[in-house]
Amino acid sequence: MTEAEFAAKIKSIGAEAYIVGGWVRDYLRGAEPKDRDYMLCGCREEDFANLFPEASKVGRSFPVYLLEIGGEKCEVAFARREKKQGQGYRGFAVEFGPEVTLEEDLYRRDSTMNSIALRLRDGAIIDPYDGRADIGAGRIRAVSHHFRDDPVRALRAARQAAELGFDITEETYGYMADCGKELAGEPQERLLEEMKKALASSKPSVFFRALQRAGLLETVFPEIAALIGKTQPEAFHPEGDAFEHTMLIVDKVAGDTKSLIARFAGLAHDLGKGRTPAEMLPHHYGHEQRGLEVLEDWNRRMTLPREWLKAASFVIREHMRAPRIEKQGKMAKLLLSLARSGLTVPEFQAVIRADHGGLPVYLEEAEQLIKAMGMVSGKEAPEGITGQDIGSWLFSQQVRLFQRALKETIH
Repeated sequence: MTEAEFAAKIKSIGAEAYIVGGWVRDYLRGAEPKDRDYMLCGCREEDFANLFPEASKVGRSFPVYLLEIGGEKCEVAFARREKKQGQGYRGFAVEFGPEVTLEEDLYRRDSTMNSIALRLRDGAIIDPYDGRADIGAGRIRAVSHHFRDDPVRALRAARQAAELGFDITEETYGYMADCGKELAGEPQERLLEEMKKALASSKPSVFFRALQRAGLLETVFPEIAALIGKTQPEAFHPEGDAFEHTMLIVDKVAGDTKSLIARFAGLAHDLGKGRTPAEMLPHHYGHEQRGLEVLEDWNRRMTLPREWLKAASFVIREHMRAPRIEKQGKMAKLLLSLARSGLTVPEFQAVIRADHGGLPVYLEEAEQLIKAMGMVSGKEAPEGITGQDIGSWLFSQQVRLFQRALKETIH
């Protein structure tokens, strides 16, 4: 069934079909739209079910159907009103039916740019809350006080500011601030999902700065908020405190790689500075060990992706010493550890380059050096060597190959 056929069938029962949400926003921005969501006005559920018996119902608190349109499984929902009556994103009383208008459905949504509809039968844009003007102005503006009904909308606004390069209006910042109390009780996986999307943006720092401005950073990501005000030696960090440094690094890493693992490792590399005793400032001796402790606490609270946890732990441990190692045996050992860290060589290079402004030769040529060390294995150990001695022999041979390859690289 084509989209035009779907629209015609809906019209035949006296109802109207629209595309709503992010697809319309991106279409109007000139970006490639994804994931069409359909919404019906003036339609009774039983009439829809009779018209499309092949549709499968998936909604719980309100009906949402999956229906193949244009060769893809798409969501089809009915226009609805929502009334806040509890906590969190499930604390709603939902009303739906043919009497609910398009404007009422759009009014319950978060921002004006997401409250625009495209009418299927003629392609008309329905924009009762001036979302098109806000898109043109690069502005994220709440439709109404209903923005506060789902507290995670505060994170979504911050994330979309990072993704789109839009500014959040002052009134919307106020609504975001009002979400703080409920955010504290939200499922951590919802918060993590927004951070994942923000880290995938071209400038992830916008997300964290927006939460800071709304007074939400300490509630949602206390590990990052703890970096604010932790001074650093100005000669090495003219950008400012540990928070400013971390924001700088995560953006630099984002500019170097699309890897979310590397971007999170960049975000986490200096977490320990948030627990530096006040009397030690502006120095942060031992922040690597404290950083591992902070990361463990973060994981207990939010359950971070396992590969993020492994990679960030390696970066926290090694980011200070990696560029400063002088002994070639230690260089070889670090590269062998890198191969087991969950990070690729380019991912580790991106974080170290961002943090230190460059790479020593052995890290610049890390892939070639690791490949050279891989030419020998414990199977080639001389006869008579057993147990731990095999490991010692193997490492000595790997160092020898490392030294030879590094010498060839330099010359």
